[in-house]
Amino acid sequence: EVQLVESGGGLVQPGGSLRLSCVASGFTFGNYDMTWVRQAPGKGAEWVSAIDSGGRMPAYADFVKGRFTISRDNAKNTLYLQMNSLKFEDTAMYYCGTKVGGATVRGQGTQVSVSS
Repeated sequence: EVQLVESGGGLVQPGGSLRLSCVASGFTFGNYDMTWVRQAPGKGAEWVSAIDSGGRMPAYADFVKGRFTISRDNAKNTLYLQMNSLKFEDTAMYYCGTKVGGATVRGQGTQVSVSS
């Protein structure tokens, strides 16, 4: 069974940091590009970041550039998102995802809340 499990979310003050993790199973993780998307309450999903299968080509949405860093450890089947300088507007459920066999796969998400 193809599965993605996110963790690492929580409540943090503005300016703080969090590191999200996404553990993959059921497929050959190192063969697939991976993405992070987020969805705030009452809003549509928005793409945050992506990384190629080899981990050499990260890409970021403009609103997180310079603050977030995506990375992966293919030996551990794990995707990461280091989030620094968090802002109120970063509050959302964060999901990792990929496409396996043409089907979009997404985890259950991890909640990030930025509040003072």
